Amino acid sequence: MDGNNCQVPPFSHFATKLLHEGQEPEQWESRAIIPPISLSTTFKQDSPGIHHGYEYSRSGNPTRSCFEKCVAAMEGGKYCLSFASGLGASSTIMLSIESGSHVICMDDVYGGTNRLFSKVWAKSGLEFDFVDCRDIDLVEKHIKPGKTKLIWIETPTNPTMKIVDIQAVSNLAHKYEGIYVLVDNTFMSPYFQRPLMWGADLVLHSVTKYINGHSDCVMGVIITSDEALHAKLKYLQNAAGCVPSPFDCFLANRGSKTLHVRMEKHMKNAMAVATFLESHPMVEKVIYPGLKSHPQHDLVNKQCSGYSGMIAFHIKGGLTQANTFLKSVKIFCLAESLGGFESLVEHPGIMTHASVEAEDRKKLGISDTFIRLSIGLEDVEDLIEDLDLALKEAEKSLY
Repeated sequence: MDGNNCQVPPFSHFATKLLHEGQEPEQWESRAIIPPISLSTTFKQDSPGIHHGYEYSRSGNPTRSCFEKCVAAMEGGKYCLSFASGLGASSTIMLSIESGSHVICMDDVYGGTNRLFSKVWAKSGLEFDFVDCRDIDLVEKHIKPGKTKLIWIETPTNPTMKIVDIQAVSNLAHKYEGIYVLVDNTFMSPYFQRPLMWGADLVLHSVTKYINGHSDCVMGVIITSDEALHAKLKYLQNAAGCVPSPFDCFLANRGSKTLHVRMEKHMKNAMAVATFLESHPMVEKVIYPGLKSHPQHDLVNKQCSGYSGMIAFHIKGGLTQANTFLKSVKIFCLAESLGGFESLVEHPGIMTHASVEAEDRKKLGISDTFIRLSIGLEDVEDLIEDLDLALKEAEKSLY
């Protein structure tokens, strides 16, 4: 089994910051250890315009502030803003860009991001080019000086696990005036990857996934250390109003407290599962950054401190075999999403990436035999047995 050969050491004081940043009991009269859920929609002012940090809950909320401070510390950033969903965070980024501007986006991104950009924001005066950002020369060819305002990357990508060199893209972008780099860090989590340290200007997460980790809260966040960017996005957070509820902030804040423990287990289980799948006769190909067989394994080791729990693979046969496998698993749950404590399996071509044009899915390698796994925290021998039995059922359907 491959081990963790990452060159990036574990981030210093991660657990301590995660558990304490923004959680100080001294901020409450009661000295509550756990930040309370502040459900009030409005706050008393001493005189018109003179208040104690909060005036209306869309503009700011004590429970939300606790969570945002915690996530900023996780990513090694100065500022964090939270939103009602990852796509809500994405839309707020688009609101910050003037109509007529150009955006370069990694060609292989979450299906909802692709749909949001190509079907929604492209109709609102923004121009998008979907580019394989692993090829820095190709990215540069698509830059339109003065018009390109943002380069949007995922790494690893969803769902084909491609790795983008964050530092190389950031160095390129910053040669041009007014181009920012955003990294969707959902697949790695702040525990294994910190894009800001490699020069990115913005980091985005679907909090729904690893940060919350319990599949019971839909949220998104944006992190930056750029004061001007933060000010612009904070204005839009309030003005556009895509904010999370205090209860969701409480859930995500609570869920995040075990992130460091969960990610280690996700990675350990995923490494064992990926190694098992590589040796299985019903598996055509396994895509997991932690395996030496991943074409960009060295790049992952350069910019990450671990590999998370996301695996993709191609099953032998066709759609019939894929469907048989997906219907035969018992412990893995056939469902969209990822990053929770439970193991999930899905068919991107039919489920999470169905909104991507069929021709584009084909180019990206999202075929009928392509399956994505989110490895949870169960006993790994049970996960392997479940996969083995389902693959044997799929094998029967070959004949």
